[in-house]
Amino acid sequence: MEYINAIETIPYVPEIIIPEESIAEKHFITANTIAGNLIEMKEHHLIPVFSKDNEPTISHTDFIETVLELTADIYSGEHILKPIVRLSHPIKGRVPEAKNKAANELFEWEKTIYYERMAFAIEIPSIQAEVDGNILSLTVGGVKSYSLDNLYSKTQSDQHFKIYIGFKNKVCCNMCVWTDGFMGDVKVKNLEQLSAIISTLLRSYNSSYHLYHLEQLTKYSITEQQFAQLIGRCRMYPHLPNSIKADLPPLLFGDQMMASVVKDFYRDESFCRDANGNINLWKLYNLFTGANKSSYIDSFLDRSVNAYYLVEQIRYGLESRNNSWYLN
Repeated sequence: MEYINAIETIPYVPEIIIPEESIAEKHFITANTIAGNLIEMKEHHLIPVFSKDNEPTISHTDFIETVLELTADIYSGEHILKPIVRLSHPIKGRVPEAKNKAANELFEWEKTIYYERMAFAIEIPSIQAEVDGNILSLTVGGVKSYSLDNLYSKTQSDQHFKIYIGFKNKVCCNMCVWTDGFMGDVKVKNLEQLSAIISTLLRSYNSSYHLYHLEQLTKYSITEQQFAQLIGRCRMYPHLPNSIKADLPPLLFGDQMMASVVKDFYRDESFCRDANGNINLWKLYNLFTGANKSSYIDSFLDRSVNAYYLVEQIRYGLESRNNSWYLN
């Protein structure tokens, strides 16, 4: 595994670096994505422009490199892995000289491409914690979807980004993200503004506070009957009258994802129910974040945060003995 060392004099610690085969088997997001190569993206992918004046947008690689530079600065001395990039929704084209060729006759140099949507994760494996026997490592990243930008506006409009800092569960590559480490609707006009917002998020994030709340999930469990109640309520949620739904926090998980949660409740090697049919809320949370890996890039982070707050509602209900709507 290649990595970037923020300070060259800091000794390399091999035991905390994830083996290459682990990364090959598991990804923080799957869905319809492919792996991206930062060098290839920088040298060969087109950069969309604002059509009115042909001004370039902030490219995927500019976004990634800005986060990487700020991460190396703020977490100076830590081991920082190279970004893992996932891409989707390719926008294909061709050079003018090949305009009359059939697609199967095109040479590689005649093809052009960029990807509308991109997500990336930068892991800092030297900053670790353990929750319920799972090793977590600090991870920084973001999401960019050009579909959210108005590239055809009469004036240069805001560009939209999502950025996060949280923890990645090494046993499954699930992302543990919550609101304090997430900005879901960052609007900027230039790279300087984006850099300032990223810096603010990274410097204000309290990892100890986040870990404390994750640890609390291990202290509460639900029975198989309560799990069945939860799944039923989650499937009822989209069809509730608006008057009822208005009083409940939004739920962003659909039927297909709930089916994945149910399957893994029985079959997942790391997070399934115990011998008595019970499951603690940390494992339940990981069932939801695992199902979330099938999300499209543009909804991935929002659902990551939503997974935490759904389970946190359940935890609060169990703690206060005032059941939430999902277990009522």
